[in-house]
Amino acid sequence: MAAPFLSIVIPAYNEESRLPNTLEQIDAFLDRQTYTAEVLVVENGSQDRTFEVAQAFAGQHPRVSVIQEKGRGKGLAVRRGILEAHGEYRFMCDADLSMPVDEINRFLPPALPGADIVIGSREAPGAVRYNEPQYRHLGGRAVNTMIRLLILPGLNDTQCGFKCFRAPVAEELFRLQTLSGWAFDVELLYLARQRGYSIVELPIHWYFNPESKLNVFQDALKMGMDILTIHWNKLRGVYDAKV
Repeated sequence: MAAPFLSIVIPAYNEESRLPNTLEQIDAFLDRQTYTAEVLVVENGSQDRTFEVAQAFAGQHPRVSVIQEKGRGKGLAVRRGILEAHGEYRFMCDADLSMPVDEINRFLPPALPGADIVIGSREAPGAVRYNEPQYRHLGGRAVNTMIRLLILPGLNDTQCGFKCFRAPVAEELFRLQTLSGWAFDVELLYLARQRGYSIVELPIHWYFNPESKLNVFQDALKMGMDILTIHWNKLRGVYDAKV
């Protein structure tokens, strides 16, 4: 069987309430496309019925499959899904679907040909944020300032949960990933830039979800520690050996 054009990977931790609607929207969207696609839900050590809910949906929708990853960490879940996917393009997608599903095509050819990696951006010119509390926005900007100063100058939003990779690029970078927490994609983008891969920052419309699993202060602290780890690894030449 030929590989699908697109793989959509959804990390899911305690998402039994939001996941069914997200999967319905994605499946309906894919029904309207001319390309082939698969959807991989990676259940990620949940304490609710996320795995059972995802399995039930997959049982009625052939393009959807479910992976159970007992380890915790968004980075671990995304890595597992990306490396088990088969698509020519691998798209990571937050379970809350805070970006309108129709925008997925803007990450792909023919709308955006030639890019190795396309990252959704809430800060690039033309992006719009809806209903986000000011403290969340300011906290996010503070974290991004740290990322730009220490690791990735020039990228305005590395933490948006919607990113697309060409398959060969995805398979190379995710096999080199060492972080499993929130900052895993900062590490991936650093490795990508180190290898000369093109990264396009695509402005999107993004809707704040008050049920977000992000704990602003606790997770910001963890992310800060991860950013310092990446910076320290960079200074020690840890990533140079992986080029």
